Amino acid sequence: MGDHKICRSYEDLEIYSISFSLALKIHKLTLQLPKYEFYEQGSQIRRSSKSIVANIVEGYGRKRYKSEFIRFLVFSHASCDETIFHLKMINEIHSDSHECQLIIEEYSKLSKMIFSFIQYVENNWLVK
Repeated sequence: MGDHKICRSYEDLEIYSISFSLALKIHKLTLQLPKYEFYEQGSQIRRSSKSIVANIVEGYGRKRYKSEFIRFLVFSHASCDETIFHLKMINEIHSDSHECQLIIEEYSKLSKMIFSFIQYVENNWLVK
């Protein structure tokens, strides 16, 4: 996995790249929701999807403090699970679309990657 190497920036983390790309997909997806859902369900999922990325970035900024890094990665993982929940709600209520199902699968993979990265940091991260 690309995240298990020395990184010079959070942008080198595969979980960052994937979560950033997916947050953009979510933003575009929510633009297609009915107006009344744009502000309710759409707002919730936009916040949770962007929170995944933001917590990776903020945690990486604290990487010198292993426990802080892990704490923010855990927040990111929780936001990923929250995003999956919102996607399932949107899919059930509005679209039941193949596109939405594919995004759910991508977020499920991301969730596993973040969890794996948390374990890697717990077991192997060396603070310098």
